[in-house]
Amino acid sequence: MSHILLTGSSRGIGAAIAEAFDLPGVRCVGHGTASGLPADFADPAAPHALWDRALDALEGRIDVLVNNAGVFEANPLDAAHDDWVAGWERTMRINLTASAELCRLAVRHWQQRGTGGRIVNIASRAAYRGDSPAHWHYAASKAGMVAMTKTIARGYAREGILAFAICPGFTMTGMADDYLASRGGDKLLADIPLGRVAQPDEVADAARFLALEAPASMTGAVIDINGASYVR
Repeated sequence: MSHILLTGSSRGIGAAIAEAFDLPGVRCVGHGTASGLPADFADPAAPHALWDRALDALEGRIDVLVNNAGVFEANPLDAAHDDWVAGWERTMRINLTASAELCRLAVRHWQQRGTGGRIVNIASRAAYRGDSPAHWHYAASKAGMVAMTKTIARGYAREGILAFAICPGFTMTGMADDYLASRGGDKLLADIPLGRVAQPDEVADAARFLALEAPASMTGAVIDINGASYVR
């Protein structure tokens, strides 16, 4: 039985990942759903509290951590300075710092148990390509998530602790719908050779594979799901 903690499971990509984990032999505890565990990652105390509640719910053992929770909020450059800094710090706290805390707790958990484990971090194409002038903070947070994933993979592979990242481009979630509309829709889609944005279940398929099936030698891999709008 694989025990999984999934953050940001209430909608969009997170909800699709939760559905993908609805399998025999898998127990997935979600964060942010009506039936899951509440946690506001803007609160510095929330990640540790969530981890402890998830451990209780999963009988003291977590095998896989999927960090999906995040925000995508505009932070215009011409905002008042203190407001701009507050927006930066909020996005970093929710998107990167909370994920880092959970990664650290997971690694320590597996080290203390003497078992391996897997981390799957949902980052973004923005980690490599950047984002709009109003989203410096979002791109930086996702680039940090990718760098953190690679560092974990290199640092703990010998202990059976594996780490992977997924970098979706635009994905058909409510958050992406709003952004597409604000950026001109069809014009933005013209930049995607596939001609459409990704579907949440496409990202979920990759998350399920990395969490449960990917060979250990893939640790450190970053999977792009962006319709060839950015290739590395």
